Order: sequence, then structure tokens, then C-alpha cells
Amino acid sequence: MSFLLRCPNCGERSVADFRFGGETNVRPAPDASHAQWVDYYYFRKNVSGPRQEWWYHKFGCRRWFLAVRDSRTNEVPQTYWPEDRTGRGGDGASQG
Repeated sequence: MSFLLRCPNCGERSVADFRFGGETNVRPAPDASHAQWVDYYYFRKNVSGPRQEWWYHKFGCRRWFLAVRDSRTNEVPQTYWPEDRTGRGGDGASQG
């Protein structure tokens, strides 16, 4: 079974077409402490199950997008542009 992702622009492709950008997290305020910046850059929750992640379509449209991926099964029920942070999929971005 192959691992497929749906780019909101280009459609479904093999995961080999993409670069994984990591799980999303909240960026600290510019005046945050050194410890808060270290946490932001180096520590992740690494949850088992559905999580929101960044992906880059390196062999396609060369755009960053968000995906909801289940880390246990690699199923990706949704992909969407960062502008649509609700995760509801607009513009045909929903994968199903």
C-alpha cells in the first residue's frame, strides 16, 4: 500500500513528491523567553493519532500546505491551504 497525499493545487500524488515540514505548533511572541523559543524549535508533542502537519509539494506546485494525518495509519482525510486554518478544506482541498 502506498502513502498518498492530496495537494490542494495539484491533486493526489505519492508522498515521495512532498517534503514533510513537521507538526504545527503555536509560534511564541517576539519577546518570548529563550526557553519558549527552544521549546518552539526543538520540542514536539508527537501524538499518536490525528494531527495537523506542514507539507511542501517539492515536485509539483512548490507550495506549503497543511494536512491532517493520522500518525498511526498515515491516512490523510484533509489537506488545505494555511489561509484556511479551520481545516474544513475549501477550494476542493478536502481529501476523502
